[in-house]
Amino acid sequence: MSEKDNLQNADGNEILKKEVISPEEPVANDQSLPSDDITTTQNTESSVTQEDSDDKLEQTAPETTEPEAITKTPSTESNDAETEKTSSEEIPAKKKDAYVEEIEESNAEDAEDDSNVERHNLEEKDYHSMSMEQLADEFESLMKNKKIQTIKSHVEEIRTEFNSKFSEILEEKKDDFLSEGGDEIDFFYTSPIKKRFNSIYNDYRNKLNAYYKTLETNLKSNLENRLRIIEDIKGLLNVEENINTTYKHFKDLQEEWRNAGPIPRDKYNNAWNTYHHHVEIFYDFLHLNRDLRDMDFKHNLEQKLKIIERAEELAKDDNSNRAFRELQVLHKMWKEDLGPVDKEHREAIWERFSNATKIIHDKRQAYYADVDKAHEANLQKKEAIIAKIEEVAKDEVSSHQAWQNKIKVIEGLRTEFFNAGKVPIKVNEATWAKFKSAVRSFNKKKNTFYKNLKKDQYTNLQKKLELIKIAEDNKDSDDFETVTPLMKKIQSDWKHIGHVPRKDSDKIWKRFKAACNHYFDKVNAERNAANKDQVDAFEKKTKLLDELKDLKLSGEPEQDLETIKQKTEEWNALGQVPQNKRFIENKFSKTVDGLFNNLKLDKSEVEMIKFENKLEHLSQPDDTRLLDNEHHFIRKKIDEVKGELNQLENNLQFFSNIDESNPLVRDVLKNIENHKENLAMWEEKFKKLKELY
Repeated sequence: MSEKDNLQNADGNEILKKEVISPEEPVANDQSLPSDDITTTQNTESSVTQEDSDDKLEQTAPETTEPEAITKTPSTESNDAETEKTSSEEIPAKKKDAYVEEIEESNAEDAEDDSNVERHNLEEKDYHSMSMEQLADEFESLMKNKKIQTIKSHVEEIRTEFNSKFSEILEEKKDDFLSEGGDEIDFFYTSPIKKRFNSIYNDYRNKLNAYYKTLETNLKSNLENRLRIIEDIKGLLNVEENINTTYKHFKDLQEEWRNAGPIPRDKYNNAWNTYHHHVEIFYDFLHLNRDLRDMDFKHNLEQKLKIIERAEELAKDDNSNRAFRELQVLHKMWKEDLGPVDKEHREAIWERFSNATKIIHDKRQAYYADVDKAHEANLQKKEAIIAKIEEVAKDEVSSHQAWQNKIKVIEGLRTEFFNAGKVPIKVNEATWAKFKSAVRSFNKKKNTFYKNLKKDQYTNLQKKLELIKIAEDNKDSDDFETVTPLMKKIQSDWKHIGHVPRKDSDKIWKRFKAACNHYFDKVNAERNAANKDQVDAFEKKTKLLDELKDLKLSGEPEQDLETIKQKTEEWNALGQVPQNKRFIENKFSKTVDGLFNNLKLDKSEVEMIKFENKLEHLSQPDDTRLLDNEHHFIRKKIDEVKGELNQLENNLQFFSNIDESNPLVRDVLKNIENHKENLAMWEEKFKKLKELY
């Protein structure tokens, strides 16, 4: 028989040495597996695993020869002898390059897991930079839009980030609880977002468990189906029918095998080897005629060339991960779906396929190298942020406003830290621990300051409560000569006592003010009853107020200013009105303010004239309540403006280069100038007010 007709030469040992992937396993031949049973191997791995790694798999199917790689042709006795010799020896295997092995290892599992591609195609997101609310939203979105078996790695990363962020908050809450005198054993904290996340996670686990129960049943069913296919292929050897009909049945059974679905992983290797073993026996049995063989070779060559062309296209793709994932599918098709080609083409097409594979692999390795560099850069950023947090924590300050400014700076640095991106896995925990330590150090100093501040405020609270008791004990007294000086004194003492806890501030002020007003209202009522002139003054002021409302200004500033002053002097000359008629004073002030606003004078000058006019109405003989209220109001305004000004000046420091041509810088500078003018106005008013005491 000619060399062309010798199938042993066409599919013999030389090709086997190139096509075998796993050098540790002997090539499947007549003696490597029994003809009737699937060899049982020990495997401690469970039949259903919950997740595969993306690139490296725990167990791989050993590569066998392509279906007709071992054939026997009974044409001559010499060929039979040669085949027997080949079958009885362990054929040495050539180890493939690492990049081919990586693809094939992935394919071993991908062949048995239909959801692998979908899992690999899930978008990678920077969960580290997300807030707890965003992480919960992302988790919920994965649950709604993706298959439950494809999201485990993403879920675990989301869960890790969520727990880290919640742990940080938990530690802060615990520090606050202990700083306020709480006992550690009594501490408990949760939040709505934590409850929501736990609910989503419980739902995820329930669905995942249900999926794997169903999967285990399906895997067993698929295994039974595959074993049935193997038995059917074995049975073809005993069927008496036309060779073409038998060959068609064989092809149908091969198609069934490809579509049979995944089976338990611990059964995968044995089933696969047994299947290929009996496929090879069938090819030996067929005594393939040239037409059938050449038809197979031609079909396989055409399909493998298409695979090569697609692989070469992928080698030009800049998205290395996407290219690698599709390359896995191509290798799976090459290995599992297609048989051999004619000997003259085998080495050339495999060389082309291997070269394209190497290019994609090298690009992928370069991509991960770039990722590693990016993670190293992120590490440097995070270490710099931690250093800044440590520096802020070292800076000693002693005022509430200064601590509030530091708290805002730390919050900004925390945001920067979470947005800085991932760091190398080997230093991730250490970096996170260092960050938490720096923040915790700052929080301890902050808590110590406010703990001491609360002590001072509590002392001030006790002092003010004592003044309230004095005011409330004397508010109904008729001994005006003795009690009036006492009430004025405790009002003065109140002003010189420092801050109290914010939660008590308004409440105790209202109590103190109510007691003082009650007493002085009683004093004024007594005086008003004895002074009928105040009733007359009210009637006259009512008429004068009506005149002022109808007053038309001339438009000459100096002349109009003089007119307003005359009307004001006339008003003041009318004297006091009854206590219950004091509202008319406010009406007069508003009317006069309206007139002043119509004057074409400097705004600050008008403001001071209006204030001086207001002071004349607030000043009452033997009753400083109105002036005291104004005094309290102006002091509060000065503190507010100073705080806002301080904040603006601190904000200006965030500009690394203060360029006044920058619109943002101009706005800040203009705002600062306005606050300074406003502060100067309030301080001038306070100075005028103090002159009356």
